[in-house]
Amino acid sequence: MKSGGKRGKLKIFLGYAAGVGKTYQMLTEAQELKLQRVDVVIGYFEPHGRAETIAQTAGLEFVPRRVYEHRGSTFEDMDTAAVVARHPQVAVVDEFAHTNVPGAERLKRWQDVMAILDEGIDVLTSLNIQHIESLNDQVWHVTGIRVRETVPDWVVQEADEVVMVDVTPRALLHRLERGVVYSHEKAQQALENFFTESNLTALRELAMRQTAHQLEEKREDLRLPQPVRALDSQRQESILIWLTPHPSTAMLIRRGRRVADYLDSACTALFVARDSTMSELSPEERTAVERHLNFCRNLRIKPEVIESPEPAKAIAAWAREHGITQIFVTRDAPEAQKLVHLARDMQVTIVAERVRHSS
Repeated sequence: MKSGGKRGKLKIFLGYAAGVGKTYQMLTEAQELKLQRVDVVIGYFEPHGRAETIAQTAGLEFVPRRVYEHRGSTFEDMDTAAVVARHPQVAVVDEFAHTNVPGAERLKRWQDVMAILDEGIDVLTSLNIQHIESLNDQVWHVTGIRVRETVPDWVVQEADEVVMVDVTPRALLHRLERGVVYSHEKAQQALENFFTESNLTALRELAMRQTAHQLEEKREDLRLPQPVRALDSQRQESILIWLTPHPSTAMLIRRGRRVADYLDSACTALFVARDSTMSELSPEERTAVERHLNFCRNLRIKPEVIESPEPAKAIAAWAREHGITQIFVTRDAPEAQKLVHLARDMQVTIVAERVRHSS
């Protein structure tokens, strides 16, 4: 952020699926701001061939996209530097979870948005609930689809305002059937796969819970003076995640982060290595551990690495020393049951990775 500058405000239009009207509502607000003589531009807009949504861009200024070349092909994406140089009061940036094209300065669009906010520019953006990182496993269990483009929870939590754009699943299915959301061929595929009424109902419930949770957090921030919150936090839960090379650790990290957010508690992740060189690990396992540590950093979970030949004993001792109240561990962790015995004064949750059964 510029020295002495004021950071822009972030407003997220949250939905539970494509077609609920997030982008339409976002553009409606942009038009209202323009009528109030607010300097607003469109940094990025994805039309998806939706005539009604495209019509909402009429009269709004577009910042030209940047053209990238990659392996002989040409791609267009948001020109973040141009948005910053234009320096409007408000920038509209569609599809918050988007992965940028190869060659872009930043990997993710949400990172571009952070850069725009740092320049004192307000941002309106759109996001579907399935793109929130800690919900990844729940979404997969409900829909059978593993979402690859995600936004860390802390980014969403830092939003100044989250507005849920809602329609009933039945109304959304009618939109699909009429070809309002996708072409008829693509809509038919969607109706047979992701866009089932049961999937949409479950995703809508997740979106409602997320919005309610964020609203409650904002109320708490307003209700409690800072000194009271600081004193109160000393009595709150503190969560520890036991990291291992096993793939299910990614699921465990998401679960721990989610619970920590709901409890408004500190969250730490701990890996126990035999020695400083992690000699007990294969190259593949070492890579997996480093990936898990980086994943924790991305979710703003503090990762720690300690050395001990006895993992369960080391975890229990570290947890007791640091005032941990809950420990999360995968069923595949070595000495998981031993930890349960050693940490009887704490809540130890052994988390099994969900298996999704086809109906």
